[in-house]
Amino acid sequence: MKLIEVETYEQLSEKTSELIINKIKNDPHTKLGLATGSTPLGAYKRLIADHTKNGTSYEHVITVNLDEYVGLAESHSSSYRYYMNEELFNHINIKRENAHVPDGTAEDLDEECKRYEALIDNLGGIDLQLLGIGQNGHIGFNEPGTPFDSVTHVVELTENTRRVNGRFFKDIDEVPTRAITMGIASILKSKEIVLLISGKQKAEALHRLLHEEISEQFPASALKSHPNFTVIYDKAALEGV
Repeated sequence: MKLIEVETYEQLSEKTSELIINKIKNDPHTKLGLATGSTPLGAYKRLIADHTKNGTSYEHVITVNLDEYVGLAESHSSSYRYYMNEELFNHINIKRENAHVPDGTAEDLDEECKRYEALIDNLGGIDLQLLGIGQNGHIGFNEPGTPFDSVTHVVELTENTRRVNGRFFKDIDEVPTRAITMGIASILKSKEIVLLISGKQKAEALHRLLHEEISEQFPASALKSHPNFTVIYDKAALEGV
C-alpha cells in the first residue's frame, strides 16, 4: 500500500488527474475503471481542462464504471450514466461505445451482472481503477459483510447509504433501494487501484484502513492485499487519525 498525503482537495484532484493523464499518454488504449460521487469531481474537471488545452486523446480509451442504480434510465439526472456524461464524457473525445456503465434498467439483472463481469474479463482487466470510500468502508456499493470473492452483483442499499446519497436526489424516497455494483473480486482484478479519501467526514474510514486488520466488515480493507494499491488523501481526512 502506497500512501500519498496532500494538503488540500485541490491537490488531491491534481495528483489524481496527473496519474490518469500519464497512464493514457503511456498507453492510448488504457482501460480505466471510474467512480462517481463527490470526490472524483475535481479530477474529472482537470481531465477536461487538460483535454481542451493539451489535446490528450481518449479516442482509444475504454472506461468501465463501478456501479449504477437499479431502475434509473440513462436520462435520469441522478443516474450514474448521466453523471458520467455531464461530468466527463460529454467533454472529451471518448467513443460512447467505449464508455461502459451497468444497465440498471435491464429486464434480467442477473444476466446484466454476468454480462458486465464478462466485459471486464474480455478486456483483460482494468489498467487503473479509481475508487472513493464510504464512511463505513464500502467501495462501489459493496457494503460491510460483502464477501471478498464477490463479482458483479445486485445489492440492497443500506438506509445509511441511501441517506448519504439522498443529497443527489430531490427526496430520500426517490433514492433507489438497489444497485448493480462490481464486486470486490472484480475490483481486485485491476492492475492498479487508486483510492481517494478527502474531508474530515472520511477521517474514521482512513483511520480504519490504515490501522485495522483486513476484514469483510470493512470492505476497503481488501485493497490492502493488492500489489499495486495507492491511497491519496488530504489533510482534512487525517483529522482523528
